[in-house]
Amino acid sequence: MSVEFQGSLFDTAPAPSLGSLSSTRRTPLGDGAWVDIRPNWVAGADEVFSALVSDVPWRAERREMWDKVVDVPRLVHTFHEGDPLPHWALATTREELSAHYLPELGEGFATAGCCYYRDGRDSVAWHGDTIGRGRTDDTMVAIVSFGDPRRLLLRPRAGGPSTSFTMGHGDLLVMGGSCQRTWQHAVPKTSRAGPRISVQFRPHGVF
Repeated sequence: MSVEFQGSLFDTAPAPSLGSLSSTRRTPLGDGAWVDIRPNWVAGADEVFSALVSDVPWRAERREMWDKVVDVPRLVHTFHEGDPLPHWALATTREELSAHYLPELGEGFATAGCCYYRDGRDSVAWHGDTIGRGRTDDTMVAIVSFGDPRRLLLRPRAGGPSTSFTMGHGDLLVMGGSCQRTWQHAVPKTSRAGPRISVQFRPHGVF
């Protein structure tokens, strides 16, 4: 699989590397939910993006919606616990996240779900990761983004205004606390966007 993606002119790292997580910025959302942001966490992200495009066994899904079966507007794959990851930097990323958030989370990140947004027509609808322990327990989902910037929207389940964060090439966003059960998130369609891949690291039993 080949795609057209213009890498960052400012990311001149010769190989992928990770910045410090001590500079993450936390934004409280309410109801015990929060979001951590670390822009440009992964330097040399072009190499990781290329490896994800070519080496992940992407698949298209179909699901029933409104009495008919429709295409899911993105490609997906999940690396389960024990599965080898398609680039060494992702294994290092998971290790760094697990070590940094262990005091709050009480466990490490186990799985890596991947979503491939091929252009602005690909999207994900409003949802929370509430299959499994996220339905009842506080947890975390750490998202690392590669490729073109896309907006991640969040809104409270109980109603109220939404907020948004733009995730760029190599950026990290972590949804924590009660976020999965008290808030919903979405990646909306947009008129113009290039390819983007998100990697979602989750603890055991969170989907």
